Amino acid sequence: MSSATVDTPEGGFEFIVHDDHHHDDGEHHHETGTMLGFWIYLMSDCLIFGILFAIYAVVGQNYAAGPAPVDLFELDKIAWATAWLLLSSITYGFSVIKMHENNKNMMMFWLLVTGIFGAAFLYLSVEEFMHLWHIGAGPGASAFLSAFWFLVGTHGVHVACGALWLVVLLVQVQIHGLTPENKRRILCLSLFWHFLDLIWIGVFSFVYLTGVLL
Repeated sequence: MSSATVDTPEGGFEFIVHDDHHHDDGEHHHETGTMLGFWIYLMSDCLIFGILFAIYAVVGQNYAAGPAPVDLFELDKIAWATAWLLLSSITYGFSVIKMHENNKNMMMFWLLVTGIFGAAFLYLSVEEFMHLWHIGAGPGASAFLSAFWFLVGTHGVHVACGALWLVVLLVQVQIHGLTPENKRRILCLSLFWHFLDLIWIGVFSFVYLTGVLL
C-alpha cells in the first residue's frame, strides 16, 4: 500500500491511498487462472493422445497383408529425431532459468536453440512421412498404417504449433521485453513443450521400438 498528497482546486492538499496489495492480488489471481486453464487444456490433450494410443494398441497389428513396422521404420533416423526433441526440452529449461534471472538475451538465445532442435525433429518427421507415402504406405493401406499416421501425425502437428508459438513469443519478447504477460506465456509454452516430449517418449517406445524389436 502506498500514499501520496495532491493539490486540490481550493489550494489545500488531499491524502490519497493506493492499494498496491489489491493490485498484486489481482495479478496473482490472473496468473493462477491462466496456468490452471492451461493445465485443463493439457489434460484434454492427454485424452486425445490416450485415445490414439488405444486405437493403435487395438489395430496396430492389422497389416492387411501389407508392410509391418519392421519393414518400414528406420530406427537410426527415429533415434536422431528423438534426440533432437529431448535436447530441445533441456534447452527450453535453460531459457526458463534465464527468464527468472531477467536475462532477456540469453533467454532468447536458448529459445532460439530450442526452435532449431524442434525444426530438426519436424524435418525428420516430414521426411519419414514423405518416404512412407512414396512407397505406398499411406494411411489407407492398412489399419496399422491408419493408426500410425493419425498418432504420429497428431503429435507432429502439435510440435509444429509449438514451434510457431515459440517464434511468436520471440517476437513479443523482442518488442515488449520480459513483461509479466510474456513470462506467463513462456511458462505455458514450457508446459506444452515438455508435455510433447513425454508423449513422444511413449510414441517412440510403444510404436517404433515395440514394432521393430518385438
